[in-house]
Amino acid sequence: MKPGKKRTACFCFVAVTWAIVQQSHHQLFSLLTKLAHCLCWLLSMRAQMLMILSRSSVMGVRGLQGFVGSTCPHICTVVNFKELAEHHRNQHPGCTPTIVVDAMCCLRYWYTPESWICGGQWREYFSSLRDFVKTFTTVGIKLIFFFDGMVEQEKRDEWVKRRLKNNREISRIFHYIKSHKEQPGRNMFFIPSGLAIFTRFALKALGQETLCSLQEADYEVASYGFQNNCLGILGEDTDYLIYDTCPYFSIGDLCLESLSTVMLCRKKLCESLNINVADLPLLACLLGNDIIPEGMFESFRYKCLSSYTSVKENFDKKGNVILAVADHISKVLHLHQGEKKLEDMLPLGPNKALFYKGVASYLLPGQKSPWFFQKPKSLISLDKQVVSMSSDPESKQGVPMCIDYGSKQGLPMCTDPESNQGFPMCTDPESNQGFPMCTPPESKQAVPMCTDPESKQGVPMCTDPESKQGVPMCTDPESKQEVPMCTPPESRQGVPMCTDPESRQGVPVCTDPESRQEVPVCTDPESRQGVPVCTDPESKQGVSMCTDPESKQGVPMYTDPEFKQGIPMYTDPEFKQGVPMCTDSKSKQGIPIYIDPESRQGVPMCTDPEIKQKLPPGADPEFKLEAPMCTNPAIKEDLVNMEPEVKQVTLVSDPDILKVARAHHVQAESYLVYNIMSSGEIECSNTLEDALDQALPSQAFVYRPVRQRVYSLLLGDGGDGTGTCPTVKEWFVYSGNPLRHPDLVRPLQMNIPGGTPNLKLLWLNQEPGTQARRVEALLGCFDLSSSREELQAVENPFRALCCLLTYLFVQVDTLCLEDLHAFIAQALCLQGKSTVQLVDLQLDYIDSRAVQLGSLLVRGLTTLVLVNSACGFPWRTSDFMPWNVFDGKLFHQKYLQSEKGYAAEALVEHNRSRLTRFHALKSVVCKACAKENRRIVSRQHWRSHQPGRWGRQGSGSHRTSSGCSRADPGQHWRDSGPGSRQYEPDPWRRYSSSSGWSN
Repeated sequence: MKPGKKRTACFCFVAVTWAIVQQSHHQLFSLLTKLAHCLCWLLSMRAQMLMILSRSSVMGVRGLQGFVGSTCPHICTVVNFKELAEHHRNQHPGCTPTIVVDAMCCLRYWYTPESWICGGQWREYFSSLRDFVKTFTTVGIKLIFFFDGMVEQEKRDEWVKRRLKNNREISRIFHYIKSHKEQPGRNMFFIPSGLAIFTRFALKALGQETLCSLQEADYEVASYGFQNNCLGILGEDTDYLIYDTCPYFSIGDLCLESLSTVMLCRKKLCESLNINVADLPLLACLLGNDIIPEGMFESFRYKCLSSYTSVKENFDKKGNVILAVADHISKVLHLHQGEKKLEDMLPLGPNKALFYKGVASYLLPGQKSPWFFQKPKSLISLDKQVVSMSSDPESKQGVPMCIDYGSKQGLPMCTDPESNQGFPMCTDPESNQGFPMCTPPESKQAVPMCTDPESKQGVPMCTDPESKQGVPMCTDPESKQEVPMCTPPESRQGVPMCTDPESRQGVPVCTDPESRQEVPVCTDPESRQGVPVCTDPESKQGVSMCTDPESKQGVPMYTDPEFKQGIPMYTDPEFKQGVPMCTDSKSKQGIPIYIDPESRQGVPMCTDPEIKQKLPPGADPEFKLEAPMCTNPAIKEDLVNMEPEVKQVTLVSDPDILKVARAHHVQAESYLVYNIMSSGEIECSNTLEDALDQALPSQAFVYRPVRQRVYSLLLGDGGDGTGTCPTVKEWFVYSGNPLRHPDLVRPLQMNIPGGTPNLKLLWLNQEPGTQARRVEALLGCFDLSSSREELQAVENPFRALCCLLTYLFVQVDTLCLEDLHAFIAQALCLQGKSTVQLVDLQLDYIDSRAVQLGSLLVRGLTTLVLVNSACGFPWRTSDFMPWNVFDGKLFHQKYLQSEKGYAAEALVEHNRSRLTRFHALKSVVCKACAKENRRIVSRQHWRSHQPGRWGRQGSGSHRTSSGCSRADPGQHWRDSGPGSRQYEPDPWRRYSSSSGWSN
């Protein structure tokens, strides 16, 4: 810059500075305030973008989302759904353009209400969903919504990792609320509790086809789009770039007004990476996904990156892992594709089976992977041993001869080195080797001979037609015929042998004293004794046998690896697999059992003939993963170790009941019922709960007694008639739970007049009196049978709410009369308010306790969904949908007013009709609680009569079963039965062992 310009610039700077100083203090303060607001807004937007990127990068393939945005933006194309739908109609006349929606990825996009901290703005949310659906249906596009139905075992670790991360986010949210008395910014947004569950019912109420998956939803979404020629998939998961399915559209970039979004093209991605579409599953597993832990191939990726950056001179020093791994696939692995197995080219180590399973998980029905090694036919001959022939004319050596008196032909002779005797020889046509011969007295024919290493004597020998090798023979004393013989290493004695028709290998045999038939035997490694075996028709392997004392017949036997004891097995006609069994003391028949990995005890089980569990994609029903593409025995063994199950072992025996439960599950009409009955394992995600608030228990424990009674209703006596019901594994998130293992929860017997009804009565019976039994079962799950008449007299939609409030106030002693007033007043006022009025509602401040109470009630509504579906739907589902009985901001307003001492008239906004209902509903709840020895008092009364008790004091704040005394100080709720794990004692969370099942 020239000196003149420098002076001019300095003069301008001084002039501006002086002008600012001359301004009034008020203007200066206003300017600084505006600058501060702008800076806060920029920081908030930056944090929000970082949060979105971090969240999206977790879903699917590690790092792929960020890679696409930074390195390969050209694979993202802006498209318009109207134009795509029109083009689809032209290409497929008569076919409605259909978009498959991964609903779990869209929840954040759909939840547009500004308030999210108070428990959910459900009326606003329902309106948002209605607008979303209407926009697509207006242009003739059909939507199919898929929800996650369960968490697959191989993805459990990733599920746990996300839940623990959410716990930390929730802690920061409550810290912010306590510090600022307001809702955090959108950068700390956390979806309201129960949003996924209630979204299913909202979409069904809007007439949309809504499905719940039987496994992880992304596979079913990709499969549905692939098989039904859909317009595309709408979601936010990079796994949809890996699946070879219909186009993938981003929900995060969707502009609903114009119906435009971003389409991510997997073919363009492959062109950028110089790999094929079929290589994408391999790339995903090497980078890490929901199945393959990110750290499994960290060193491998580092080596790829080092090699890649050394070649690229102008490339960034840090490089790009995805480009480096893709480069290794295209330049190194492709060279040996089809010739070498993946474990010979990659450092799979002990993770080989998991890796193959991860690759296979991306293969949709009918698809194959070129990375499943197939041995070329030209290499098969290499397995045969090449041996120099004794008849080689190059040897030019003479061989002694003798005359065979049977054939009158000359035969070569050899000398036995032990006896120094000459024996005739014959030449094996396969190996071209010479063998000594002898003439057994039975057959009178010359046969090959070998020397027994123990007796040093010659014994007859025959040639195994499969292995083409010589096998010693002995004379069977029963049939007087020559049979093959082998010498076990333990006995050192020759025993008869037969050829297994499946394996084509020789196995020792013994004579069954009952049937007088020969039975194969094997040597028990523990006892070193021979044990009869049979061949499993499916696995083609030998299985130990024992004699059934009832039928006197041999049955397969399973050896318990823990106790080293044999357990009888039978072959399930559905599974085609051997299953351990026990003998029913009543029917004297064998029934299958399941060895619980936690308790190491056998649990009787049954097989659901309707349910098929997901096989690795591309697999046939015989555990062979696409036999035409994978013929290598080593690979096949690895794929078997993936433990694909053709049929699912269930905890319920009745196939009709399971069929109904499965149908309700798939159609998204029930919640958790099928999971309990099929796998005995359920989960519940995070809830907005303050870990530092000692006065309120976690919803996981408040509603656990209800779930326990549901388990009793659904699982009955376990199907074995012994009255023992299996424990249910619960993966519920609560403060202090590291989620290393599930909680093993026992069922609780229900206290219902006339006994617990069976599921066929509740689900399949249509007689007039059945509805009353369903209602009894529902109230029995909440242990409120004594208040049936009072609750049944309440009008809809408040009946379900009164039931839930009664249960809550019986369970949690720290709930007071002001809380009850707020819950009832908001439900009554909600009926007369429009969505616009709820949007415009403003709060004075945010109270952290009210936040947790709102979430606690919403989780209670999800529990009502579970109980109602388990009992055969005695109440209308709409009666406990939150948009009909709860609004987060409205409840918060009533809570703050009630805390300030507002009268009932003010709480119901001076409406006489509402005031009458208010007192009626309050009376029902208070009377029902009084029957359970629970008197609801105001907080002022509590503080004056119980100084210092407000808050958590030992276990005095939480009841777990009506009419039962609270657990003794030393009794922890986890220590209530065999198989449950020991954790650090928490006197707050416990239940009375007197109300559980007998041990």
